[in-house]
Amino acid sequence: MKHVSMLAAAALAVSVSVAEAKELSLAYFMGPKHPMNAAVFTPFAEKLAEVSGGKMTVQQFPGGALNSVPPKQYAILLDGVADIVFTLPGYTGDVFPMTNVVTLPGVCDSPNACTEAILRARDVLEEEYDAKLLAVWTNAPPVLITKDKPVRKLEDLEGMKIRVTAKQDVPFMEALGASAVAQPVTVINQNLANGVIDGIAIDSSAIAAFKLHEPGNYVTTWMPGSGSAFVLLMNKDVYNGLSEEERGWVDEASADWLSVSGGEGYQKATKFGIKVATDAGLEMIELSDDEKARFNAKIEPVLAEIMQQKAGSKTVGEVMAIMKGQ
Repeated sequence: MKHVSMLAAAALAVSVSVAEAKELSLAYFMGPKHPMNAAVFTPFAEKLAEVSGGKMTVQQFPGGALNSVPPKQYAILLDGVADIVFTLPGYTGDVFPMTNVVTLPGVCDSPNACTEAILRARDVLEEEYDAKLLAVWTNAPPVLITKDKPVRKLEDLEGMKIRVTAKQDVPFMEALGASAVAQPVTVINQNLANGVIDGIAIDSSAIAAFKLHEPGNYVTTWMPGSGSAFVLLMNKDVYNGLSEEERGWVDEASADWLSVSGGEGYQKATKFGIKVATDAGLEMIELSDDEKARFNAKIEPVLAEIMQQKAGSKTVGEVMAIMKGQ
């Protein structure tokens, strides 16, 4: 009888443990082999399970399983379709003008430096989100991948239709003489292959992640700009509905180390993307310092005007100063 009672007690303990465990859904539109899974999503899940003693876990929904339209990631979070989402603030630039300041030319020059820059403004950026900001990081400044026409000098861009990541990038590309269009990353491979666009301005990690070396033939390895922003967000009602202890677990699993890990992941992926393009035989075009100066001279008046514009509670220039540590 005593043995039976002990077994019953153990079974009850297990059932209570299972009942108390919370599983959070995490939605993203890339495949599970994307570098950000290894750099951000899985480390967050592992840390959360560790600090909670297994009482809080994460189930991933990759490949657009909960949403196949990347610009709607923030919307599905607000609607409660997912507890946590990965998204690019650049897809809805009007909603996140402060975060997207990090994309502007002259802010930073590498994923690590750009992630450090955006973290300096983290407290300010949180104002923009109707959600819990778990992590914020960036990729590298853009390169230009083209299919039919190499870009070796400023004049080569004239009349070309170039995909950019965010709305904030459009005036700079157009100042260089191209026609700019913002498109989600999930369609750019096909659009370049089919001639819908002539080129793609994006960080080099995307070459490997989205197989852009297949439709592309040329890579101009420098373009004006800084890193594009990425965020990991949690539904605020879900977060606020947790106990104080549970919120502490989430906070520990999403401290600045997680954002830094995202930047480091892109630092590695950037080099790998260039290697993939080189190994595939794409022509790598290095602009001279004089040519870069010509590009920068074209965008300088645009940047000066944008710096005066409002971005949330501040001006673009004020946010940029925070990011640059000034």
